[in-house]
Amino acid sequence: MNAAEIREMTDEELMEALTEAKEEKFNLRFQLATNQLDNTARIGEVKREIARMLTVMRERELASATAVDAAEESA
Repeated sequence: MNAAEIREMTDEELMEALTEAKEEKFNLRFQLATNQLDNTARIGEVKREIARMLTVMRERELASATAVDAAEESA
């Protein structure tokens, strides 16, 4: 999943995808510990997806805070 796809998601979809990615990361780490993981690179991919999601969430948070500040200044 790339950043453009993540930005197209609604807040609810983004939270759901983040939860799923964290669960997948947990499962991958568990598989790694039990020597059942075939593709170890997948852990890094999931970590980057989580980071992208958190970045988009933070961007939205800052954008809404900026909009509120601008509305307060103009009032």
